[in-house]
Amino acid sequence: MKSTIESRLKSRIPLYIGVIALCAGLAFLANPVGQTETSTHEYSLTSFPLSSTPAGSSLLSAEIDADEDFSQEQTAEPTIEKGKWTSILPPLLAILIALAFKRVIPALFAGLWVGAVFARGGSLGAFWLGLLDTYQVYVRNSLADPDHASIILFTLMIGGMVGILSRSGGMQGVVNHMVKWATSPKRGQLSVVFMGFAIFFDDYANSLVVGNTMRPVTDSLRISREKLAYIVDSTSAPVACLALVTTWIGYEVGLIGTAVNEIPGLTASAYSIFLNTILYSFYPLLALVFVWMVAWTGRDFGPMYKAEVRARTTGAVLGPDASVDEEASQGAHATPKEGKPQRPVNAILPVLVLVGGVLVSLFVTGEGDNIRDIIGSADSYTALMYASLLGALTAGLLAVSQRILTIEETVEAWYAGLRSMMFAMIILVLAWSLSATTEVLGTADFLVDALGDSLKPGLVPAVVFLISAATAFATGSSWGAMGILIPLVVPLTWAVLAKNGMTDGSSYPILYSAISCVLAGSVWGDHCSPISDTTILSSMASGSDHMDHVRTQLPYALSVGVIALLVGTIPTGFGVPWWISLILGIAICYALIRFVGKPVEAEAQAQV
Repeated sequence: MKSTIESRLKSRIPLYIGVIALCAGLAFLANPVGQTETSTHEYSLTSFPLSSTPAGSSLLSAEIDADEDFSQEQTAEPTIEKGKWTSILPPLLAILIALAFKRVIPALFAGLWVGAVFARGGSLGAFWLGLLDTYQVYVRNSLADPDHASIILFTLMIGGMVGILSRSGGMQGVVNHMVKWATSPKRGQLSVVFMGFAIFFDDYANSLVVGNTMRPVTDSLRISREKLAYIVDSTSAPVACLALVTTWIGYEVGLIGTAVNEIPGLTASAYSIFLNTILYSFYPLLALVFVWMVAWTGRDFGPMYKAEVRARTTGAVLGPDASVDEEASQGAHATPKEGKPQRPVNAILPVLVLVGGVLVSLFVTGEGDNIRDIIGSADSYTALMYASLLGALTAGLLAVSQRILTIEETVEAWYAGLRSMMFAMIILVLAWSLSATTEVLGTADFLVDALGDSLKPGLVPAVVFLISAATAFATGSSWGAMGILIPLVVPLTWAVLAKNGMTDGSSYPILYSAISCVLAGSVWGDHCSPISDTTILSSMASGSDHMDHVRTQLPYALSVGVIALLVGTIPTGFGVPWWISLILGIAICYALIRFVGKPVEAEAQAQV
């Protein structure tokens, strides 16, 4: 293993050196040595205030003053001109490196580094200072922002709650009650779909719990592993990105909030904007409808049809050349404690407390005469913080009071769940930091000047959908794609609307659709990608050969994605009501499975 890692690192050293050289070259091109630029913006170490809260304001002010004195002692701060062509290089470099290396964190850091270099003036001397600023200025200020801290704490707490629910057997108890209904292939598939909806609060927990638990049931009903993996994959991320309270929400709301705060004319809260985007998330919505149709009708097409006929007629739930790591597919960290009761209430009650806590807190912190006004003015960050704490405490108290887990075991389960979210939080912090550099450099201004006159507002969501899908497909990370693109898409869309005089409330659906297309396109790219984390988890937990899962799922994902784009995203961009597009999309999905799909049971009986 060690030699393999070393060989991989050695093989990539030239690429890493090339990236560093590219950064240096871009810095030189942006501002050759000795060249002085006129500017409309002056960069300083305190471009982004640490906090605006009353508590500890004197201490923060002292720290800010110290930073200013320190910056003045070094040299006169270089000035930069906002909205130059170089302002697009940091996010563009992040995308290109993500596509080339298929690693999101190095890509985001490289983009952040280049952005910090340009923010320092772009000279060769700024190459070193920009590296230091990535951590000391941008990452620090991203973490110190109160709203950012709320998002991180909420997401980690939800992850901890999921860890307790898994270890205490609560989620397993829900599953055990649902599988009693699965007595036929049709019911078996519908049970998997329903369980995917039930475990809505985390896509990883969804894949691991549903796949591992339902695998013996679907095997006994002669349902192929490919079909199980498809259902698990299609009800994990789509549900998690649409539900009101999930581990995804903190991440999404955090990215949206950071982007919205940079737009003076947009006063809506990040959470209310997210709620409005759900109506335009056509791919996740249609993917959930389509997977239900597939299970209900018993029809399939393409490679999935052949896999299902093979399983029904021969009992071979795996293909002849399938390669499965049975030990890895067990998902040991999601296994309940042995010898303890598995009660559904231990999962249902904490989730109800979590959802109810968010709703009550939104009403308590909001003001207005109707629900829309109340939620729009509510402090969503406070609501999420309150609810996540209460949900995790409820899960822990239930496990300890019933003597299912000791206090120590509960804390360990909570920490294991929290730890599973750390990678996503690193991506989020780097995305925030990269977004800060693009604001300093005026990336949105450049994009508007370059595209504002040529790009029609109605086509913005469709373009965003395709770019998001391509990024997620190549990187294998929907979270990475969202982290890179949302900070660019929100100001770009708003600026395009402003140039066309469409910033009144009647044109907000285009903004909602563009944001939703980042989320929806990322999920679509994930479903089509063989290197996606959720795709790999789904095939692993379902005990399916990974490439068999990708090969059989791809026709379904591509079909639904094209329908979502042509029937949903493009028409709504030009004023068609979302509900008309959604109904039409559902009708086309049904027509596809009804007239293209073939009944598996009929073919299986004919061969027998």
